Amino acid sequence: MENSMDSFAGRMFGSTVRYIRRFLFRVLSVGPIPSHIAFILDGNRRYAKKWNLGEGMGHRAGFLSLMSIMKYCYELGVKYVTIYAFSIDNFKRRPEEVQYVMDMMLEKIEGLLKEESIVNQYGVRVYFVGNLKLLNENVRMAAEKAMKATSNNSRSILLICVAYTSTDEIVHAAQESCEEKWTEIQSSTDARDCEIIEEKREGSNVIKLADIERHMYMGVAPDPDILVRTSGETRLSNFLLWQTSNCLLYSPRALWPEIGLRHLVWAVLNFQRIYPYLEKKRKNI
Repeated sequence: MENSMDSFAGRMFGSTVRYIRRFLFRVLSVGPIPSHIAFILDGNRRYAKKWNLGEGMGHRAGFLSLMSIMKYCYELGVKYVTIYAFSIDNFKRRPEEVQYVMDMMLEKIEGLLKEESIVNQYGVRVYFVGNLKLLNENVRMAAEKAMKATSNNSRSILLICVAYTSTDEIVHAAQESCEEKWTEIQSSTDARDCEIIEEKREGSNVIKLADIERHMYMGVAPDPDILVRTSGETRLSNFLLWQTSNCLLYSPRALWPEIGLRHLVWAVLNFQRIYPYLEKKRKNI
């Protein structure tokens, strides 16, 4: 009898929380809703140290927070969610820590494909963004499998930045643009038409901003409207440097595993407050 009462109370509490969340989201929807929110998942190791948790338990707690935040974003109507999961610089950490994160990443990628996962519940298409050649073979193959398995989803988009830094992305885009233009020049030379070659050299063979942006890893999504970095840090740490010139930066003091609904609501309220200014800046670019 006592267990039944506890179960009933739990269901009632869950229903009440969902009702309050839906009410908050309906209020927020009166104003502009961000299309794209990016997150730097900072503070997993500090969280584990704070609560004397075992090795890697901070990352596991952080994953649970990520699932909650993703659900809130998709319920609110945010189409694109980007997370900074693993930097290229993180490969410099202790080998056993890197291996643990890679193993957990493999486990969680496989979990995303399960029928009851948030990916299938919300029709999420998954992209892994970064220099994927740096990942070990098992993780890379799992990432490719997840991207292929979700390629027909279109309601929401999840971009997972792994083996990523913004400087690497920019160098990659510049190299790809140069190779593309060189191929075009070679094709023109094969045509053996000097007048056409000279005409092309004057204009179309110049690398333009659009060429660089087309080859960015993040070219599959619009620039973020909000970038959230937890643990009170205000550094971008080589994340989306190209894409964040006109977005709200929000740095709650909470460590990543501590982030919750209130932080998301506050970020969106601040975005709505400065939305006219951001729109004006974007139109003047």
